Amino acid sequence: MDCIYKDPNQPIEARIKDLLSRMTLKEKAGQMTQIERRVATPSVLKDLSIGSMLSAGGSGPFDKALSADWADMVDGFQKSALESRLGIPLLYGIDAVHGNNSIYGATIFPHNVGLGATRDADLAQRIGVATALEVRASGIHYTFAPCVAVCRDPRWGRCYESYSSDTDIVRKMTSIITGLQGKPPPGHPKGYPFVAGRHNVVACAKHFVGDGGTDKGINEGNTILSYEDLERIHMTPYPDCISQGVATVMASYSSWNGTQLHAHRFLLSDVLKDKLGFKGFLISDWEGLDRLSKPNPHGSNYRTSICTAVNTGIDMVMVPFRYAKFLEDLIDLVESGEIPMTRIDDAVERILRVKFVAGLFEYPYSDRSLLDTVGCKLHRDLAREAVRKSLVLLKNGKDEKKPFLPLDRKAKSVLVAGSHADDLGYQCGGWTATWHGASGRITIGTTVLDAIREAVGDKTEVIYEQNPSPATFEGQDFSYAIVVVGEGPYAEHTGDNSELIIPFNANDVISLVADRIPTLVILISGRPLVLEPWILEKMDALIAAWLPGSEGGGITDVVFGDYDFEGRLPVTWFKSLEQLPMHPEDNSYDPLFPFGFGLTYNKKGPLN
Repeated sequence: MDCIYKDPNQPIEARIKDLLSRMTLKEKAGQMTQIERRVATPSVLKDLSIGSMLSAGGSGPFDKALSADWADMVDGFQKSALESRLGIPLLYGIDAVHGNNSIYGATIFPHNVGLGATRDADLAQRIGVATALEVRASGIHYTFAPCVAVCRDPRWGRCYESYSSDTDIVRKMTSIITGLQGKPPPGHPKGYPFVAGRHNVVACAKHFVGDGGTDKGINEGNTILSYEDLERIHMTPYPDCISQGVATVMASYSSWNGTQLHAHRFLLSDVLKDKLGFKGFLISDWEGLDRLSKPNPHGSNYRTSICTAVNTGIDMVMVPFRYAKFLEDLIDLVESGEIPMTRIDDAVERILRVKFVAGLFEYPYSDRSLLDTVGCKLHRDLAREAVRKSLVLLKNGKDEKKPFLPLDRKAKSVLVAGSHADDLGYQCGGWTATWHGASGRITIGTTVLDAIREAVGDKTEVIYEQNPSPATFEGQDFSYAIVVVGEGPYAEHTGDNSELIIPFNANDVISLVADRIPTLVILISGRPLVLEPWILEKMDALIAAWLPGSEGGGITDVVFGDYDFEGRLPVTWFKSLEQLPMHPEDNSYDPLFPFGFGLTYNKKGPLN
């Protein structure tokens, strides 16, 4: 019997049908399983026909491993998978959410909230292209991106993963999918996944649906809305993703009106698959099934959770560790009739469709010719452009008629201060090198201080004092100060914050400096933070720089006047926590800075 599934000249659907007809239940269950790198062995991949693997944040071959080291590792896992009976290739996934951010030396782009401030769909697409190249250089085929959440409350720990509180801006920025996967040709079937070739990756629209709308911004919380509002605010970006051929969608940890999404058949199957026509595969989030046991202990009632999630419409399960228990229970549920074989076949069809579309059967291994793209000048210049365009000027001069910026690069002496002036890790934020991110030189890049030193004239003295004291100013004649403050890095629930105060005694540092010399404050944060009137009054200028990533030169490009400000607030900047959540359509809307606000050099008024 001819192996139709191995013939690249055959139609994809014929190849899927042929391969599916050859598979045992055990092999089908294996394809529905995604395991973490740390539990993968050659025998597990070969004998269980595991469908997918992932690296969690920071889970690489070794500390500061380069893209070539990652490619060696992934190719090794792939070799084992291809030795399985049917030789079905592995799909390897990673959270490349602002560049290939887990890998040392990769270009780190601004987080999504900064890109939302640019409102530049073409820029997002170009970042997708660059990210895809760097991900593929590491041997990885699949990124869990983009997050198309509409963040409705800055207290949410994933606020920076959302492009905007405004659905239309999020919709616009889904263009990154075309960058990541390539552009489907005219006449491409609606809802059918698309990956252009070996320079592209499988993308993932997440988290379906309502993750950014939870009550009080609690991560994995409950979104309380009518279906009409859920659809209008949170669901609308998904048809845009599907029309671009997005290959996968990830279910949300959150609930809608009390029902967890991982158990919501109406939304996952009736809406996403049937109504929206999505033909790729639906993946659970990390241990998403273990969370279905609430309020009982995490991971209890696992068999019931598997039954619920798979029957609901989950196709691939990010297990990620206890795969033996998952496979045993899944196979037993099918054999007992609790999960119909038709549901299993539908799930595996969808998974195989993505693998065939992505060309994994023809090109399962890494392409080493792409290694030169990692952290290359072209990509770093693109990231620098993104930083420039993302900056939002919130204040320029204590007197509107006397703008403080741009700064004089030939000033005699400049003070640079603050917790974030010379900290690349803080500048990049969460999901960089590790899950939560970290402080210090965690990757290759340019801090704000590095960039200032590069930008100023030869005769300008730059004095850096992270935490200045009154003694710092003795005998000095500073022309001005640049104080860089902000949030420490965080991810997911560790970022949930009901206070939103600038940490690291930032206000004390700003006050100490601004009381003595004219001061520009640069705020590095994933969201709006509390700005009390007294501290705002002391600043001569204020820039919201979001989480800019590895290319600090984008900040000095604008601060010293080589480029103008273009960024506009992608979210509302509140006056006080009591106002949250707040939106432009509210009757009581009284923000510190309204949604869309942003000053420029050339226009006296705001861009808003």
